[in-house]
Amino acid sequence: MSEIAPVRPLSRLQKWVIAFGLLSMGVGFTISFVVAPPLARDAGLTEVQVAGVLTTSALLYALFTPVWGRIANRYGRKRVMVFAMLATAVTNSFFLLTLDAALSGVFVGIQTFFLLAGVRIAFGLLSSGLQPAAFASMTDATTYRDRAAGLGFLGAAMSVGSILGPAAAAILARFGALAPLWGSVAFSAFCGLVVLFVLPKDEPHDATVKRPKPLSMNDARVRPFFWLLIFYFMAVGIVQQTLAWFAKDRYGLERAEAVESAGWIFAVMAIAMVLVQTFYVNRFKPRPRFMLPIGLALVAVGYGLAIPHLPFWFVCLAFAVVGSGSALIVPALNALGTMAVGPEDQGSAAAVMASAPPFGFVLGPLIGAALYMVHNDLPLTASALALVGLFIAVLVLMKDPEPVEPLAETQG
Repeated sequence: MSEIAPVRPLSRLQKWVIAFGLLSMGVGFTISFVVAPPLARDAGLTEVQVAGVLTTSALLYALFTPVWGRIANRYGRKRVMVFAMLATAVTNSFFLLTLDAALSGVFVGIQTFFLLAGVRIAFGLLSSGLQPAAFASMTDATTYRDRAAGLGFLGAAMSVGSILGPAAAAILARFGALAPLWGSVAFSAFCGLVVLFVLPKDEPHDATVKRPKPLSMNDARVRPFFWLLIFYFMAVGIVQQTLAWFAKDRYGLERAEAVESAGWIFAVMAIAMVLVQTFYVNRFKPRPRFMLPIGLALVAVGYGLAIPHLPFWFVCLAFAVVGSGSALIVPALNALGTMAVGPEDQGSAAAVMASAPPFGFVLGPLIGAALYMVHNDLPLTASALALVGLFIAVLVLMKDPEPVEPLAETQG
């Protein structure tokens, strides 16, 4: 029997509140990439040590996401979402206090590394439940006919967060280099309280309720698109880890100026991404197989344009090209992944595809930091070449997935 009604319906307001929580996640992630790398380096860590701190966190975040998904299924999605957002606020507060103490000379060298790594390990362990719990709640609140749209709405909320985060960092940096991180802490706590008071109370776990089966990350239908998305985000992570250092070192900026400049680069990139998604992808609905190679080419060109030593405004323009390409790549791969399965599995496929970015950010930042220590143009060069390789692979190897007919609906 196929689904004819949601397992647990939610009102429009409640769906927006879930999206609001994921928006806070997008804000927090992008602010961390703007603020943490230059300040941690100023606190005495090497580029590889800084990347090691963030990479360890990303690895644990990726590994514990499915664990928290199972916990959410058993003990309640709302509980896990609220816990994750409050844990994000608490662990990021400790990260901030530790970083501030290190910048003041209270901690030095290896002490700073282990303290920051310990706090980020706690973040990876405790805060990774938000996304699986939110996606599971939306899955329960939809049927297979509107599930892909519902989960796409949550993905769009994270994209909006990726705009607000850098823009907020650029503005708040004028009040101090650490101000953007304090802003993200307050926002995470606020979103957690909104979820606590607006979403309905969790119901006791009922093993007899039929829910959509989760899809394996190794499912042959989704696997090629899942791995392409991982490799794409690995290339993105190489650059994003080093972008604040790049702005600071190339233009000789002070600490707060570097945070503000990196924030503007991220903001321009994210604004271009949303403009292309809104006025091209959503309006004209091009075929995913058509969008994907164009997007890969644009991102490769954008990274290449940022390599020459040109004025700051030109770097922002180059990253607008990157954002335009990203707006095509991510929805194209997500669409190809969900189109590869039947309608009854599309929600599960969307959840699998949503887990790809954290895996990409496990190795990407570490590779970027190692390359940056050799030469500060190498991360951009390596990522551009990697995307050229993905572009060629897509043109040569990839075919559109065969459309899958929906199951006939029956009642009873």
